[in-house]
Amino acid sequence: MADPPHALAPSLDDLERLARTAWEELPEAFRRLADGIVFRIEDWADEEILAELEIEDPYELSGLYQGVDLTQASITDPTPQGPIVFLYRRAILDEWIERGDLPLAELVAHILVHEVGHHFGLSDEQMDALLAAQEA
Repeated sequence: MADPPHALAPSLDDLERLARTAWEELPEAFRRLADGIVFRIEDWADEEILAELEIEDPYELSGLYQGVDLTQASITDPTPQGPIVFLYRRAILDEWIERGDLPLAELVAHILVHEVGHHFGLSDEQMDALLAAQEA
């Protein structure tokens, strides 16, 4: 007898669908300003990224923005690659299970928006403050 579909951990494709849905639900003006961002869903951050960020446990990194943020971008600077938002499936699933207080789609949307916030030049502290103000 096969396992029921809900018994399987969400796949990379499942997380990509959740991320695309979250992206499409954002206001058009926001998406237009962040046009060109590529989304990549991977199981883990690679060893090079973890070493660069001085992170030993790959479960500690659920998302990453890689690129030049809009506050630093210049039309005269060459850009070797466009901006990329990475979502790391295993770390996201671990956080989702550990928290147990929100739907996976909501967590994926939160992480995606957080990483896209770096595209706009916002720091982690600024985004945390904005989220805290929104929840108050």
